[in-house]
Amino acid sequence: QVQLVESGGRLVQAGGSLRLSCAASGRTFSSYVMGWFRQAPGKEREFVTAISWSGGIRYYADSVKGRFTISRDVAKNTFYLQMNSLKPEDTAVYYCAVGPIATMSVSSREGMYDYWGQGTQVTVSS
Repeated sequence: QVQLVESGGRLVQAGGSLRLSCAASGRTFSSYVMGWFRQAPGKEREFVTAISWSGGIRYYADSVKGRFTISRDVAKNTFYLQMNSLKPEDTAVYYCAVGPIATMSVSSREGMYDYWGQGTQVTVSS
């Protein structure tokens, strides 16, 4: 069982920045996709971004393009979500997730991710 732990969420003012981290432990895949999802109160969980094992493919939801950046440090078994120019609409619980997938592939589908963290709260004030 792969275990994922998110950290870095906090209250921040609009226009500010945060960096979330996702530390993984346990089972190691030969290759996997790493992704971030978020869920706002009363809404369904939505895809934010994902990065391929190779690091060469990154995919972002339209709502965060140009503001958020996903990256990974394989040696540390950790990947990150850098969030800039935060908006109140970004307020949500953010979840990291991983799933076995081809080295040069990414996915925005929750069903492609087998392991999930417990979430970290990000609150953006006006």
